[in-house]
Amino acid sequence: MKEDEYELVYISDGSGKNKLDKTKKSKEKKNVEIIPSETTLKMRIEKKGRGGKAVTVFYEFPDNPPYFKRLMKELKNLCATGGSYKDTTFEIQGDQREKLRSYLEQKGFQVKG
Repeated sequence: MKEDEYELVYISDGSGKNKLDKTKKSKEKKNVEIIPSETTLKMRIEKKGRGGKAVTVFYEFPDNPPYFKRLMKELKNLCATGGSYKDTTFEIQGDQREKLRSYLEQKGFQVKG
C-alpha cells in the first residue's frame, strides 16, 4: 500500500505535529477599527489599593490592543509619567484627568468620567 492511503491517527513522539496542525483552522483575531469621533473612552480615578496614590484609569474601550498601546504611549509622554496597559484597562500614574481629557477631545474622542 502507498503511504498516502493511510490516515495519521496518533503519534507519541511529536513527529507528526505538522500533519496534525494542517487539519486545524487557525482563528485570527480581528481588531475593531477605531474611529475617534465614534469612540467613547471611559475614565476614572482610583486610589484604593495603591497606597493612597491616584491613578487615572481608562476602561471599557473597543478591542484593538495595538491602537490603544500606541495611544497610551502618547498619553504617557504628554503627562511625562508612567503607566501600564492591561487587557481591559490602561492606567496613567497620577490624577491627569484634565490634561488627558483635553488632549483626547482634540483627537476627536468622546471622554466620559
